Amino acid sequence: MNGPLEWIASIGTVIAASMIAFDLGRRATAWGFILFCAVSCLWIYIGLSEDAMPLAAMNGLLFLINAWGVYQYWFHPKNRAGD
Repeated sequence: MNGPLEWIASIGTVIAASMIAFDLGRRATAWGFILFCAVSCLWIYIGLSEDAMPLAAMNGLLFLINAWGVYQYWFHPKNRAGD
């Protein structure tokens, strides 16, 4: 596991974590969660194609957690009132 997809997923994960950790505002945090969802899908694909089921399973759960974050920051009615 040292191909271009792994590097893209790794860099995307670091960027998404940075977007959330730096707390640049609600919109940047929401985009961070969206990027996390995208790279989680990429990690799932990598895990399944490389027969690394723990990696695929972990990112399946992380995808669900980050999808919840997307919902909370973009779609939840209590949070949309401030936009």
